[in-house]
Amino acid sequence: MIIVDDEDLIRESLAIQVSEMEGITVSAGLPNGSKALDWLKDHFADICMTDVRMPLVDGLQLIEEINRQYPWMTCIVISSYDDFHYAKKSIALGAVEYVLKPLDSTLLYEAVQKACTRIQSTRRNEANQLLLYKLPVYKPMLDRWLEMVLSVYLHGQPLLIVDTLAMLETWVNGRYEILNELSMAWTALVIEELKKQDIHVNYEEGEDFELGEQSLQHSEVRQYFRLCAVRRLEQAANILMDRARKAKNLQKESAVDQVKRYIEAHYAESWGLQELADHVAMSRSHLAKLFKEQAGMTIWTYCVNVRMRKARDLLLTSSLKSYEIALQVGYENSIHFSRIFKQYHGLNPMEYKDRFGGD
Repeated sequence: MIIVDDEDLIRESLAIQVSEMEGITVSAGLPNGSKALDWLKDHFADICMTDVRMPLVDGLQLIEEINRQYPWMTCIVISSYDDFHYAKKSIALGAVEYVLKPLDSTLLYEAVQKACTRIQSTRRNEANQLLLYKLPVYKPMLDRWLEMVLSVYLHGQPLLIVDTLAMLETWVNGRYEILNELSMAWTALVIEELKKQDIHVNYEEGEDFELGEQSLQHSEVRQYFRLCAVRRLEQAANILMDRARKAKNLQKESAVDQVKRYIEAHYAESWGLQELADHVAMSRSHLAKLFKEQAGMTIWTYCVNVRMRKARDLLLTSSLKSYEIALQVGYENSIHFSRIFKQYHGLNPMEYKDRFGGD
């Protein structure tokens, strides 16, 4: 969100109140519509909260320009004027709410939630329409997802997610802000197909990547929403496969969960099977057999999967070099690390970063 008001104290007060709302980041506070339009040339925002009467470019003119240049955005009007003309014109321009000053916190919260709901609903509808339109071409990809989930074949998951993201990205035609909703719509489609196999999944949508800074530049939009989509697809795949394992009665013992948690916490350290066996009070051979039966892979393969996930996140969200990432995830030999990364993700670290880490 950006907040546009010519009163410094009002901007600061609004920023404090809005920042306390879950899922909202105040990216900028600007004194007038002209400054806001200059800021929007280089930065991305979902919501604009603006006063009506301001110098240079007033709130109504600002909304008109936003509608023309940034149609994905939603606007909220805050005003000291209860003049029906301003309210009518604001609503006619598509503003979700016209809130009078002094701002009641409840009304402010409701206005922001209304804006969020409109954004999510609009993007979800666009995503569903895209899926419907692409029905003839996505069947092979859907079959790959069903095969992966029903066979509980984890090894094919990373490359499948890469291929799915590439497919979805070609559909949005530069509208990267709907990749989030499109990845969730894709997950819902897979879940509906799994019902036909008598596998029922209660899926809750995960969270987006947190913004490291308070603003998102246009040059970073593609990278950010792709990261969000990858995370959602990865979370969904893990949940779906977990449910499929349970449906096949492959997950009965808590010892395997304990070992998984241990590996998640110590993936970069040096440990052996005996240490894991001691951790769950079980023999090495029995633990190795039980883990493979329930997880569908060996303990070491699971550790490699965790390391490769962590390496992928570091590669895309930090400026660390490949050899530095290798050390952080438990590999002293960076060449060996690169070889395993390519086997797992289908691309070597630098190729992966070039393809998914930005433009």
